[in-house]
Amino acid sequence: MPNDAPPVDYRRLLEEERSRLLAELAELGVGEDGKLAYDPNFADSSQVTAERSEAEVLAGRLRESLDEVAHALTKLSTSGYGLCEECGGPIGEARLEAMPATRFCIVHATNH
Repeated sequence: MPNDAPPVDYRRLLEEERSRLLAELAELGVGEDGKLAYDPNFADSSQVTAERSEAEVLAGRLRESLDEVAHALTKLSTSGYGLCEECGGPIGEARLEAMPATRFCIVHATNH
């Protein structure tokens, strides 16, 4: 039985993911320099310090995800996209659709 589903546009998925991550970073207050912007007139209480710390951790995770998307886009342009970086085998299409920036097949994902 032939597969009539249109091919998945991984570049579009990755670019949408990049846009989403950039929007989340902007919403957190991350500026063009990649740093969180804070109101210098705001009193520095322990609650604000804790919230800043949480925001910095979240921003770090978003930046890491953005780096993964950039890596995947590079691999897409240079052929190598969709191949596990551990074993060299193909990454399943369902996994790529769910996580287009993934570097590893499902077997090797647990090692990283």
